[in-house]
Amino acid sequence: MKKFWNKLNKRGKIALVMGSILLIGAISLGVVFLGKDKSLINNEESPENGYTPEEVKEIQIVDLKSKSRPFAVMINNINVARTYQSGLQEAYIIYEMIVEGGITRYLALFRDVNVERIGTVRSARHYYLDYVLENDAYYAHWGWSPQAQSDIKTLGINNIMGGTKFFWKDNTLPVATEHTAYTSTERLNEAVDYYGYRKELQGGLLLTYSADSLDLGSDELAVEATSVDIDFSNAYRNHYDYDTENKVYKRSVNGVAHTDYVTKEQYTFKNIIVYQVANSTITGDEKNRQNFDNIGSGEGYYISEGIAIPITWEKESRSSKTKYKVKSTGEDLVVNDGNTFVEIQPKNQTLNIS
Repeated sequence: MKKFWNKLNKRGKIALVMGSILLIGAISLGVVFLGKDKSLINNEESPENGYTPEEVKEIQIVDLKSKSRPFAVMINNINVARTYQSGLQEAYIIYEMIVEGGITRYLALFRDVNVERIGTVRSARHYYLDYVLENDAYYAHWGWSPQAQSDIKTLGINNIMGGTKFFWKDNTLPVATEHTAYTSTERLNEAVDYYGYRKELQGGLLLTYSADSLDLGSDELAVEATSVDIDFSNAYRNHYDYDTENKVYKRSVNGVAHTDYVTKEQYTFKNIIVYQVANSTITGDEKNRQNFDNIGSGEGYYISEGIAIPITWEKESRSSKTKYKVKSTGEDLVVNDGNTFVEIQPKNQTLNIS
């Protein structure tokens, strides 16, 4: 019996020593772990900084744990229809580009949100497909140009077409019927089930977000950006005023506050990315539709929290993600947690930042 207790006592000491070693190791790992910056959120499905989704400091604009694909909805922006635009505040990215006649349209992306009224929905143009592809999105629209119709089939776009049960028209609006089409995220999800489209996101998100406010002012090329003017044509001029209290930009179009038809509130955006590409009229197109010279590279600005910094952009192919980099450092662009308006101006249009 005495030998038994001696052995047990010896084993207990060994266990105590081993437990101490494990505890010290755990504490050391904890110190190393706490020393990492968990505010920088990578856009890939598994963050490259080595954290599990539970360990990463969460951002608000998108759910990084989600595998959902976004919906990209073609939004009508003709002047008579802008009053009736709805649901855009819930989009996490919106693109604006020129179409025929000097007007613009938006491509609004929605992911893991419930939006009851999105619109008004308008017809597709072929170069918008490049931004559907770079976000691995479903594409919702009502109608299409001949070029878009062809490319949607060729490129294998997961298409959700207007004129089906997944859209409706609000005939109470005092505008022509082509300016009254709407959809909702509920109906778009029904469309995905109906058509049997793939549901899991491939390739990660377009942008990398920081949960903590970025120190953009430390960039050697930074300039103040409390007022931003972005022209697309003589008839389409956007303006952003910086709201210092809420740290967002209030958007206006042609001198009028850009508001939501349902909420009546002015649209606001955390981030603005702006750059220019060349456009030209398609030869022989009876409606003067445009081509868009967006495959290539150039320079622009990233604007957030009252500061603008020069950036570069590069898009290698129609399906590849646009790569944004900080001009002064060559590093990948990181944006503040919040919604982003991507303004792709025609060449030689006016951009004023002050």
